[in-house]
Amino acid sequence: MDGNSKKSSDRSSVLRTTTWGAVISASVLVATLAYHGHLPGLGFGSNANQVASNTPLLEHPFPGFSGHDKVQPDSTTKSGSQVIAAESNGGRHTGAAVPAPVGPSSTVWGASLTPAARPQPNPQRGASSGSGQATETVLAAAKIAPDLKGLDPKTPVDVIVQYRRTPATDELAQDGAITQADLRIVNAQLVTVKAGSLSDVANHSNVAYISPNRKVRGALDNTVKAVNADIAQSYGWDGAGIGIAVLDSGVTSGIADLNSDSNLSPYRVVYGQTFVPNTTDASDPFGHGTHVSGIIAGNGYAAQYLGPYQGIYRGIAPEANIVNLRVLDSNGSGTDANVISAIQQAIALKSTYNIRVMNLSLARGVFESYTQDPLCQAVEAAWQAGIVVVAAAGNMGEYDGAGTNGYATIGAPGNDPYVITVGATNVHGTGLQTAQTMTSYSSKGPTSFDHIVKPDLVAPGNKVVSRKVTGSNTLTSANPGLQVYPFNSTRTICSSVYGSSRYMRLSGTSMATPVVSGVAALLLQKSPNLKPDQVKAILMKTAWKGFSQYSTATDLGTGVLYNIEQDIFTVGAGAVDAAAALNSTDTPPAGYGIAKSPSVVFDPNTNTISLVSDASVVWGNSVVWGNSVVWGNSVVWGNSVVWGNSVVWGNSVVWGNSVVWGNSVVWGNSDGTLEDAN
Repeated sequence: MDGNSKKSSDRSSVLRTTTWGAVISASVLVATLAYHGHLPGLGFGSNANQVASNTPLLEHPFPGFSGHDKVQPDSTTKSGSQVIAAESNGGRHTGAAVPAPVGPSSTVWGASLTPAARPQPNPQRGASSGSGQATETVLAAAKIAPDLKGLDPKTPVDVIVQYRRTPATDELAQDGAITQADLRIVNAQLVTVKAGSLSDVANHSNVAYISPNRKVRGALDNTVKAVNADIAQSYGWDGAGIGIAVLDSGVTSGIADLNSDSNLSPYRVVYGQTFVPNTTDASDPFGHGTHVSGIIAGNGYAAQYLGPYQGIYRGIAPEANIVNLRVLDSNGSGTDANVISAIQQAIALKSTYNIRVMNLSLARGVFESYTQDPLCQAVEAAWQAGIVVVAAAGNMGEYDGAGTNGYATIGAPGNDPYVITVGATNVHGTGLQTAQTMTSYSSKGPTSFDHIVKPDLVAPGNKVVSRKVTGSNTLTSANPGLQVYPFNSTRTICSSVYGSSRYMRLSGTSMATPVVSGVAALLLQKSPNLKPDQVKAILMKTAWKGFSQYSTATDLGTGVLYNIEQDIFTVGAGAVDAAAALNSTDTPPAGYGIAKSPSVVFDPNTNTISLVSDASVVWGNSVVWGNSVVWGNSVVWGNSVVWGNSVVWGNSVVWGNSVVWGNSVVWGNSDGTLEDAN
């Protein structure tokens, strides 16, 4: 397999990365073995600000956009922070308290949600098991994330402390830690503490794991046709009544495409709240969240009546409602705590707004197993609460700093086996499903540490046209060429001379993710009793699997040509197909976790990779749900992956517990420079 070989290697203008190269110590294994249970008890609360909205807002002219999905890192990051999909100024929440959750928010489909059991801690802080102080020190070190080590002891750092049992508000006060926020869905707190006190914090018997408050970043007409959503819409499936929580850079008001038909009441952004520090504004100064929301639920009003534009830029589920939970700032930056707090609120609002889908067009690096990562634990809590979580794979497919040809670059929380993780395809300027090939930048599996098969699905994500915010935004200010303008009367020239830009073009897995979120909404509108695992299983089985073994992609920003092997770690189960999903008569089991993505095991003696699934999952249990049916005969024979002759399979970085990316990698990039040629 030729994975992702380059004919040119000059990538410095696009990827600002450094190679970690550091192998995770044995403490990672110790931590994994010591940390049992993935889902702590649910709870809610945040000190973010909220704004509810049902007021119809009319369209006003504003500049446009046309671009990609890259974001610049915040130059004022704190020590110990890492990029997610947008960065923020420390991740501390300020402002008014979130209102109490409405309804029985800890109920899953009418049944009481029981948190997974955690091991009972020793009653004594720092109690020794009898093997001496050295053992005690090793166990404490295993509780500290690898990217927290080596910091200046005097430097204050924001960390997320996960606990074995519910902590007191001042649980860590004796170590000088200041509690900033409660993250109860992961049984954790966001605290500020000096780096030199981390070992003392880890010595608490109630502390399970400590990780930085890592930073996160926030990627239609052809798109709708390529996934056969136009067929679904023609039968009346439009997402009406389904609430979709969009955790992104906000949604700006006054967007006609997000009103009801004919630009009238009600406005379909039914709720807005910010989790970004030092602001009460849930709008979208960055521009990313509005674009994502348009892909999901835009009705194409401006393109039809305020143009003419080249196309009718309608979203996948044009009557669905958007719940706007802003987690990214004006530079597209955020933190783990921002996102976790927003997930808590989405769960709390689930019954009020019928939130059935959560869109996370953001990602950050992976630093430990998903079983320890607080962001992954939060999305699992949402999944168990009955919300289909759809996450971006990441835009690191071109990265070869660790010699993996872009493999093992899936970001968090897309590395979690429960959620639906989405990669990006290129439809090459057509609306044809069969024209799809993989983009150069779409991140590939398997995941770091856990070796989970990802992505689960792929969808169009290159040069996707969707709504831009009214007025200016960071993305179009930095990249005016991203704006899409109306045409002249003969539809031969598009220019600002013929009207204001109301749309922009972006590329990235951030754009592919809302496509799948929209399709999930259509499926849930048709079959409202489906559980998240059932939705995932149906979408994966019915996905289009007609990819050729090899393709090429040219990065327009650099001119580099990439040779891509379209294998199971690149295309997953295939390209999402709305019509096929809605026409499916299959009914997968309803159990929690039945559609967990499998892991893979590499056999260096035979140079083969085998799929390994939990006993409870649907994959491989029958002819109907066998591995070859779900992932395609050209990708999997039995339990063995067919295309296993790449240098990747012999790469110890992919299959070991080594970190692939550099600390300065930017995830979910949205600075307008990411785009493949048609």
